[in-house]
Amino acid sequence: MIARNYLTTKANKQPHRILLNLFAVAAIMFTLPAGAEQQDNDVPSLQGKRIGITVAGTDHYWDLKAYQGQIDEVKRLGGTPIALDGGRKEAQQIAQIQTLISQKPDAIIETLGTASVLEPWLKKIRAANIPLFTIDTASPSSINVTTSDNFYIGEQLALKLVNDLHGEGNILVFNGFYGVPVVAMRYDQLRAVLKWYPKINIIQPELRDVIPNTVQDAYAQISQLLNKYPKGSVQAIWAAWDVPQIGATQAIDAAGRSDIKTYAVDGSPDVVSLVKDPKSSAAAVMAQQPYLIGKTAVQNAARYLAGDRSLPPATYVPAILVTKENATEVQKTLGQSDGK
Repeated sequence: MIARNYLTTKANKQPHRILLNLFAVAAIMFTLPAGAEQQDNDVPSLQGKRIGITVAGTDHYWDLKAYQGQIDEVKRLGGTPIALDGGRKEAQQIAQIQTLISQKPDAIIETLGTASVLEPWLKKIRAANIPLFTIDTASPSSINVTTSDNFYIGEQLALKLVNDLHGEGNILVFNGFYGVPVVAMRYDQLRAVLKWYPKINIIQPELRDVIPNTVQDAYAQISQLLNKYPKGSVQAIWAAWDVPQIGATQAIDAAGRSDIKTYAVDGSPDVVSLVKDPKSSAAAVMAQQPYLIGKTAVQNAARYLAGDRSLPPATYVPAILVTKENATEVQKTLGQSDGK
């Protein structure tokens, strides 16, 4: 199997061909190299350094694993993490950012949140001469953002959906958090792909996913819509993250609507397990590697603090397209088991 470096930095993106072999691409592009441990050993020490960590929340598997990855890596490199969880409350995260600025750590790493709300406070971090790094937050104030390639994620998930539908059908779309940059990227790529498949229609109005009670709300919304749309009138449900996919999948399976398939992003263990289940309507999920993303952001900060000024504006950590055909193998790659 061909392998590529697990940290991919890109200055320019070449357009992907629409008719890619999805499974071959996943196998070729996303294999971790044998030298990954050696790269860990080459990271400068954070001995004596304090690293501020602020996250929008940790209630979702992705968020929690990225948070843990940051804390663990700061400690592994000899530094002291100052880790704060915003609890999915924008005002709380902003207050925490203010607290971190007053403590003047050696660097701050910010994760997720609404870009327009966060940006004034990210500017204040830089104005205080504190190096700022971000995870899944595209910001002109950030020295480097560590993330998955969400353009690629959105494209590949859309292509999988299109292929499964044979280029024709009606889909329901959850679009409640377009203000979060990575969500916008995935949604925009869905739209870009569907432009070339005019026989696939997004049913209006689009659905709005919520936080908290995401699973329950998605279940309720889809259950109601299944009564409105008879069998054969809806072919798929798309979401930018996989928690609403859980609720949607549960509603479809409970109603016995095997004519509808679900698609989403993140790859939480319970969702990968759903995709693996041949009886489940979950058709695919793009699985990210959040722990590795958090770890990588800390390594980038460590290199910068050691004097490395060659960091690119973005570091991309690969994601894997999970389908019913490869879910068992992906679980092994990600260190997951059913529901864990």
